[in-house]
Amino acid sequence: MASQKAVQLSLKKPTYAVCVVGVETYVDVRSDVPKGAKTFGVSGSSGVEIFMVYDPARVTEPTSKSHWPLDANVDVTVSVGTASKDLNDLQVKVSYFGQGEDGALGHSVLHLTGVDVSLDVDTGRQGKVERRRGDKKTWHWGPKGYGAVLLVNCDRDSPRSRGLDLASIQLTSLDDLKDMSPMVLTCDGPDKLFDSHKLVMKMPFSDCRRAGVFCARGGSSLSNYKQVLGPQHLSYEVERQPGERKISFYVEGLAFPDAEFSGLVSLSVSLVDKTSLLEVLIFTDTVAFRVAPWIMTPNTQPPLELYVCSVVDDHGSNEKFLRDLSDLALKANCKMITCPRTENRNDRWIQDEIEFGYVEAPHKSFPVVFDSPRDRGLKDFSYKRILGPDFGYVTKEIPLAGASGLDSFGNLDVSPPVTAGGKEYPLGRILIGSSFPKSGGRRMAKVVRDFLQAQQVQAPVELYSDWLSVGHVDEFLTFVPTSDQKGFRLLLASPSVCLKLFQEKKEEGHGEAAQFDGVKHQVKRSINEMLADRHLWRDSLHVQKCIDWNREVLKRELGLTERDIVDIPQLFYQQGPYAEAFFPNMVNMVVLDKHLGIPKPFGPIIHGRCCLEEKVRALLEPLGLHCTFIDDFLSYHKLLGEVHCGTNVRRQPFSSKWWHVVP
Repeated sequence: MASQKAVQLSLKKPTYAVCVVGVETYVDVRSDVPKGAKTFGVSGSSGVEIFMVYDPARVTEPTSKSHWPLDANVDVTVSVGTASKDLNDLQVKVSYFGQGEDGALGHSVLHLTGVDVSLDVDTGRQGKVERRRGDKKTWHWGPKGYGAVLLVNCDRDSPRSRGLDLASIQLTSLDDLKDMSPMVLTCDGPDKLFDSHKLVMKMPFSDCRRAGVFCARGGSSLSNYKQVLGPQHLSYEVERQPGERKISFYVEGLAFPDAEFSGLVSLSVSLVDKTSLLEVLIFTDTVAFRVAPWIMTPNTQPPLELYVCSVVDDHGSNEKFLRDLSDLALKANCKMITCPRTENRNDRWIQDEIEFGYVEAPHKSFPVVFDSPRDRGLKDFSYKRILGPDFGYVTKEIPLAGASGLDSFGNLDVSPPVTAGGKEYPLGRILIGSSFPKSGGRRMAKVVRDFLQAQQVQAPVELYSDWLSVGHVDEFLTFVPTSDQKGFRLLLASPSVCLKLFQEKKEEGHGEAAQFDGVKHQVKRSINEMLADRHLWRDSLHVQKCIDWNREVLKRELGLTERDIVDIPQLFYQQGPYAEAFFPNMVNMVVLDKHLGIPKPFGPIIHGRCCLEEKVRALLEPLGLHCTFIDDFLSYHKLLGEVHCGTNVRRQPFSSKWWHVVP
């Protein structure tokens, strides 16, 4: 139980006090006592609990349980279990006695009014508000943790709205209440008490732009719901109606965790005596929320929607590419959504523009699209076409300087759940590409890195991707689901595996089999020519060293072994200081459950089959995966991208709850 300041008694007149249900009130029995008093006794009316607080080592409990020594080693506290029906309807009487005397030397009377004041939220994370007597103002992670959760109200539930729901101080749709966390204020007590007392709800100044509170008076009219706390309101004097015992509120998050915001928000309600010139604070109840983080989903999560753009360039439209993807999506039982040219303005790189994730509270979950700062032709697509009812939106703007290539979200990935260094990451770890440590090269913008780090539940790992022209992690790695105990494999591009494969084919007598045989607008290269190309060898060995450096980081940070990694044959060549894929980059694939849409490599044909495709099938199909090779050569590969760059997948959220994580 919480404690209150002391109530001092008087022998000359009754004392009056308000006692909050469940809160112990300290009664000062020594401030005004009769002359010669040595002991005292305490009695109370029905509904009052009296507690004698003493040290058994110093004080012997009296046999009669009525007369206690009047010294500093015995204290009295009282509490009430229910709210009063009338003012001063409860009583505590203290009687004072002399040494060995039965007759009382004097009496003090305390009249109490019980009032029930409590601010309650879904502290137990069960999806409903429950009354809680214990600690409500701290928030704890883990399966045994407690503390309420807020969703950032970043969707748009009403078609009449132009912006995000969180931007409006007025409720625009009753459906919007479902995105908010319920909160209940108990305010039970005699109506006359609230003529002289008031309830004041507050939030710290630092939180006013991070959460908003709506007071709900019920009914189907939007006017019955008004914002009482938020950016424009730091405090609210509760408008309690006569006879009202409980008042409902709804709380919304206004901002995601970030560099200067841990995600914690607190709200409090105070009972204040307003009869004196200086108002007297009687009691405060505080609750804590944590704003739900934005969570990414890895390739191992089932696909829900596949996004792709319809474009036209000098080689014509990508209609064949779209048909191939549609067939793949059909096999995976995944819906395909095509962004038309009128909306993408011929920007095909939808992976670079957006990243799909989600937010979750015990009572609600919905997807949230993260719009990258790259802002090319697709810059308005997610805001205008994806944002809507139960589909949120978030973005981060780069101050002053514009976005670099590493700020595109092809440079953003997430691993499946892993355990590394004895620590569990049940939601995986975010992977971002960066410069080589301390090299001063290209990095993802700090504002984006800070945002990802602040979400806490998918601790980011920085990899070295600045050796690539485009500089994205999806150019040398991906994850695929498997049905074995591990549940996934990490695929890494491997020049050394490719050169070894070509060397084997040469030794088998297939040295004249050619890469790019039959590909328009591309000079074919025989296996013999490629193996004799010193520049290609040199470039590939350099790239292999870069990938091997990342391999060790991934093994360490994700807790992987060599058995968890599959090397996919791939050659690269240098264009100035940076590397580019020599043929369509097969790790840059789209993963739809067990179905893989892999860039068609146009490798040397041996016995009527592409030896690169055959090698990849031999590596992946024993894992239960189905390989479909898709021609993206002219529409994507020649523009320094592949299948993954030109697609995006919204996936099913994790079943694991983020609040069970211990960051």
